[in-house]
Amino acid sequence: MKHVLSVASECAPLVKTGGLADVVGALPGAMIGQGWAVRTFLPGYPAVVQALEKPRTVLKEADFFGGPVKVLSGRAEGLDLLVFDAPHLFERDGSPYLDAGGADWPDNALRFAAFSKMAARLAGGAIKGWRPDVVHGHDWQAGLVPLYLRDDANRPGTLLTIHNVAFHGLAPASAIASLELDRADFTSDGFEFWNQISALKAGIVYSDKINTVSATYARELLTPEFGMGMDGVLKTRASDLTGILNGIDTDLWNPATDPAIQTYTTPRGKAKAKAALRAEFDLPVADGPLTVVVSRLSEQKGLDALLNALPALIDHGGQLALLGTGDKALEAAWRAAASHPNVGVHIGYDEGRSHRMIAGADAILVPSRFEPCGLTQLYGLRYGTLPVVARTGGLADTVIDANPVALASGVATGVQFHPVTADAIAGAFARLLDLWRVPDVWAKMQRNAMRQPVGWEASAPLYAALYESIAR
Repeated sequence: MKHVLSVASECAPLVKTGGLADVVGALPGAMIGQGWAVRTFLPGYPAVVQALEKPRTVLKEADFFGGPVKVLSGRAEGLDLLVFDAPHLFERDGSPYLDAGGADWPDNALRFAAFSKMAARLAGGAIKGWRPDVVHGHDWQAGLVPLYLRDDANRPGTLLTIHNVAFHGLAPASAIASLELDRADFTSDGFEFWNQISALKAGIVYSDKINTVSATYARELLTPEFGMGMDGVLKTRASDLTGILNGIDTDLWNPATDPAIQTYTTPRGKAKAKAALRAEFDLPVADGPLTVVVSRLSEQKGLDALLNALPALIDHGGQLALLGTGDKALEAAWRAAASHPNVGVHIGYDEGRSHRMIAGADAILVPSRFEPCGLTQLYGLRYGTLPVVARTGGLADTVIDANPVALASGVATGVQFHPVTADAIAGAFARLLDLWRVPDVWAKMQRNAMRQPVGWEASAPLYAALYESIAR
């Protein structure tokens, strides 16, 4: 058995703000069958520390980036964890990244630099009797790990997964010393980005390999439109960049056993879940499809354009139920939209409610302007809830558009559209309504969706091969 240290800022079900957490939580179980034991290193948020079963201290420092710290080893939710117990950095209520007012914690750069520096210590063999073969960092929060490891002649191989290139982990150049970085590396070939420190760029430059969460997104990252300023440096590493689709936990997301819903095994069994969902959102019986959105409310997710396209759905008998939180202006706009009897909105997030929505709906809407992989469309496929998605990133890679060829071949699983505009979404709604009016075609697409492989069966061997290629 070979060993991986997975370094991430969140991990489901312990701490979650988005799909990153789901992937980090599911990857260990997927990789054990490939001969790789994954140990996950997390910040010591209060919920994570409290969840540890029989924790033991494996490392202690009296003064580490401004305060006393410990590394705790233990298990929680079936995961083998190492936890960076640093109260001066992570013992805070609320979001891992934001204060009570919704602003970034002002010391985020220091917090995750300390986290990354400790990860590098662990990777270098700080725990007696254990040393990983590979360090797998996730997003900018782990971006500095390969830089801190660079001068270790016996270091493990390093992999950076970019889940979302939009977040760079920026800090002013004046923080170089406090982050324990070398000013000589503050260049265009190092971690400098427009005269700032970029933790994400450090990860791109200094990791042995880089991957992202779909093949299409890997190609998109090399373009100015999607690269978010990192397309230039990523082009220099293009031969080391790959795309591997995310999977989902098919035990957790299983319509036959899901404790949050009225379970079913065929599309016909969705009827009770649909009736329950209508009751939960106070929606009447309607002639058209019941659609749902489970999303962060932001322009990235295309929910401003969706709002403007809404009449094309509800004026023709369709309905929409939305669950999400985020941009305050979008929250207010969607609350206003809920004045229509066929629109239901819940501002906030509730894991059980998300399961009930995806189980009870006929279709799930994912109109993202960019989407590295996306998980909600995979949940939709699993539950026979047809995805209506923008043709970008992992959405393009996981949903088979109901075009004439796919319909004739009997393989369609959803609807794709492009670009992300109100007119294009309205056109997708028109196609969705046409499909809905042919019950045999709709039922065939639902069956296709439920048979679609959405777990880690295909992706786990690809990760194993990637680990093998960089293991030291």
